Amino acid sequence: MRPRGASLLLLGALAIAGCDATQPRPTPKPEPEEELNFPAADRPVATIVSARWSTEEARDRLNEADTVMDLAEIRPGTTVADIGAGEGYYTIRLAQRVGKKGRVLAEDIIPGVVEGLAQRVSRERLDNVSVRLGESEDPKLPGNSFDRILMVHMYHEIEAPYEFLWRMRPSLRPDGLVVVVDADRETQNHGTPPELLKCEFAAVGYKLVTMRDMPSAGGYLATFKAEGPRPEPEAIRACRFSPAPKKAGAPKPKSTTDE
Repeated sequence: MRPRGASLLLLGALAIAGCDATQPRPTPKPEPEEELNFPAADRPVATIVSARWSTEEARDRLNEADTVMDLAEIRPGTTVADIGAGEGYYTIRLAQRVGKKGRVLAEDIIPGVVEGLAQRVSRERLDNVSVRLGESEDPKLPGNSFDRILMVHMYHEIEAPYEFLWRMRPSLRPDGLVVVVDADRETQNHGTPPELLKCEFAAVGYKLVTMRDMPSAGGYLATFKAEGPRPEPEAIRACRFSPAPKKAGAPKPKSTTDE
């Protein structure tokens, strides 16, 4: 028979072992994300057919990138997100423009494209560039980080524009701008009518700052800034757009609440 004192010592040792912080503990289950309801886009979405809009040589002959960066006021030290970066036409030129004190985050939603761009960035030793895989409804950008967000020839390919723009908003710095370059044609034809673009951005709390024709980039350039509080997803109203021949006068898109 074990002495009573020995039994008490054994129980004490077991109790201490049970509280040993070095022992692995079960990983708590993450809290489920709140389900947010965004309106669907009331217009066609263009299919992604290529990571290349045109050849880099042809675009440079038109001085496209320099013109866009000048109009967007991208300077040394600027922090830029290149959304839908593709093969990196803008990424490479942005890196050169912002210099060592600036930063470029290049993002795309196609894993193979992201891998190829990462290899190019490494090959060209662009230490001020990082490459990230995003999602079709969320660019996955860090908050309060960017002076400029570039969306060049890709807005018409966003499947969930209201959710995408809503999730993108917090990544802008207080004076940050979103810069959109696109063609003035229907979305299924790889463009975005300017009035539709303005309506969709306004629905998520962005204000148009500038819009100008830009033939060298295939259409126009528009800039937006976030204004006021970000709306609740349930309060966002989709823009309706009924395309019509230009000569007959295309109707302006409006919120579904406008009657």
